Amino acid sequence: MECEFPTVNSNAKEIREIFANTKTIAIIGCSPNESKASNMVARYLQKAGFQIIPVYPKEEEILGEKVYRSLSDIPCKVDMVDIFRKPDVIASVVDECIARGDIDTVWTQLGLVNNQAAQKAQEAGMKVVQNHCTKIEHMRLS
Repeated sequence: MECEFPTVNSNAKEIREIFANTKTIAIIGCSPNESKASNMVARYLQKAGFQIIPVYPKEEEILGEKVYRSLSDIPCKVDMVDIFRKPDVIASVVDECIARGDIDTVWTQLGLVNNQAAQKAQEAGMKVVQNHCTKIEHMRLS
């Protein structure tokens, strides 16, 4: 698979605003393994005061939070979707975000870019951040 350069992305000012307006973050691909990046980032965000919602195909609980199998299973408002899945899965996650209609931001982690999905999310009114780590950016801007 060929790596993409992000052509759709928020700038530092927009990222600061995203964090200021975000309370609930669904972590797509949140691993129960404490040595995995998704778990470390989710733990950091949780300690920083965000409500995290793990989305993972197995487990009942991660970091003390109920685990959901998909974004569409989450019963409450989700402000941000933080994606730790391969670029070819990002499009289906964005489709779920659009179907929900209550997602403000789609964020893909370091190394994850899908410009076509990002453009679709942006056209649906969502803010988009690609190829950035939520933990690193939050620490940098705090």
